[in-house]
Amino acid sequence: MYSTPTCHYCNLAKDFFNDYNIPFEVYNVQSDLVKRKEMVEKSGQMGVPVIFVDDEMIAGFDEEKLRELLDIPEPEI
Repeated sequence: MYSTPTCHYCNLAKDFFNDYNIPFEVYNVQSDLVKRKEMVEKSGQMGVPVIFVDDEMIAGFDEEKLRELLDIPEPEI
């Protein structure tokens, strides 16, 4: 996941992954210029988070799409 430390949606994504014990890597594109360039080249996006699940890209925190790609059912209410 490409992110910045102060990004609210990035933190929501990190919490989601941690809640479901899903391992993930975080690239801080605020301080890592190489990863920032890589993110833009791969995604065409300047905003964060940019998340890749296998070859699928998600721009922003899209919980529904993450659940779909990771085969995580919706929580029961």
